Amino acid sequence: MAISKEIINGLIKTIQNLYLSDDIPWMIGYSGGKDSTAALQLVWIAIEGLPERQRVKPIHIMNTDTLVESPVVSKWVEKSLDSMRKAAKEKKLPFVPEKLIPEYNNTFWVNLIGRGYPFPRMKYRWCTDRLKIQPVNNFIKNKIAEHGEVILVLGTRKAESSRRNQTMTNLEKKRVRELLSPNPTLANELVFSPLEAWTDDDVWAFLMQYKNPWGYSNMELLTMYKGATADNECPIMVDKDLPSCGKSRFGCWVCTMVEKDKSMEAMIANDDEKEWMTQLLEFRNEFGNEEGDRNRRSFRRMNGNLQGNYRKLFHGPYKKEVREQWLRRLLEIQKNINETGPEEFQNLELIRIQELREIRKIWVLEKHEFDDAVPRIYFDVMGKEFEDPDWICAEGFAKEEWDILKKVCSDLYGDEELAFEMMYSLIDVESNAAGMNQRKGIIEELEKVIAKTFYKNEDDATQYYMEKVCRKKEYGGKYNEKFLDYGNQMPAETDEESEE
Repeated sequence: MAISKEIINGLIKTIQNLYLSDDIPWMIGYSGGKDSTAALQLVWIAIEGLPERQRVKPIHIMNTDTLVESPVVSKWVEKSLDSMRKAAKEKKLPFVPEKLIPEYNNTFWVNLIGRGYPFPRMKYRWCTDRLKIQPVNNFIKNKIAEHGEVILVLGTRKAESSRRNQTMTNLEKKRVRELLSPNPTLANELVFSPLEAWTDDDVWAFLMQYKNPWGYSNMELLTMYKGATADNECPIMVDKDLPSCGKSRFGCWVCTMVEKDKSMEAMIANDDEKEWMTQLLEFRNEFGNEEGDRNRRSFRRMNGNLQGNYRKLFHGPYKKEVREQWLRRLLEIQKNINETGPEEFQNLELIRIQELREIRKIWVLEKHEFDDAVPRIYFDVMGKEFEDPDWICAEGFAKEEWDILKKVCSDLYGDEELAFEMMYSLIDVESNAAGMNQRKGIIEELEKVIAKTFYKNEDDATQYYMEKVCRKKEYGGKYNEKFLDYGNQMPAETDEESEE
């Protein structure tokens, strides 16, 4: 379909009628990309066209900041939201921009560097739910609890992909009201997709023909998309065989769901002023490299359990030295950008202080790494003390004792891979319990540590797991049949991956 003035006017009238038909509050998903911008712009034009007395129902503009968004796009969105707030106030419009972020104990860096989760991949995509879906769902659930029902406006289109087409077509059949589809995952939420039949070219044609109503530049948005394509071209309303900037991907700069971040590569290649982003791309390629990733991870799962296929163990969380190396590298990049990058990014935070505090808690309190590496790494890189006013930790051992213990274990048990971990974990458990009036549960905690660390190395653990599986088979118990198979293939690292 070709976008015409008649089609736009018809959509505007439809939006106005839908808005006035009930008291259900609206929510609009806004990422700063072309589709969400077009959807919001349509709604904004429609609502602005109503008499002031009718513009009473709130419209929440939801922007989800994963805290690892592309810095360029994040800055663009931040300025856009500021423009919306100003314009809505001046024009007495019911738009309320909302910036949503994940819980600080569940961010990308807290999970990757703190807990040591393997970087996201197709069979273990832990990031999307935690960083994007949960913040939005929590916000919407609060509004549903307040109002009973909400209408969510999205810029989703059938032409985006065959999968999206199928999903939207299936939901159309379940519509409870005209134009409103139920959200399959959230009760009392209805979804309105005004751009459902639009193509990429339709979106760009609309954005170029209609001035942005909150005073932002759609032409700059087009320029940003152009910069994210390899050929620096962004044709509009042309032959479908020609490249289109509509396929440019804006999102998390840490994304490992794609083999290469072609959009960021193109941004850097097309604009010398964005060369500072090269270090982000290199770091993403470093931790997201599948080759050798198995060796960076423990041969045990998060809780110390053993699992595997084809006589090889699944590898679990990243080892201590890997996590510390990545934290140091991330802070070094942040400092370098702050000092040598463009002026507008001199206050850029790649990782927030709140995330660093959560990582510290996990390393010290959950992983028993009592050398307390976060403040030390932070001081080494940033040149200033680590601020953590709420930190409460029992006075016990620290870096000096850690180094002594490490040397003793190395001298006495150099061939025992987990000897040091067992010792520092046992000592930390005992130390934390020393001041307790009641030491209930201390034996169980010590037993957990021993059960997690008594293997000599991976070969020893593999043999132990093999014998365990064979015993279960012999006595008629439930066992992992795949582990006994001889196969040339490596275990599918994430086939049975879990956080536990």
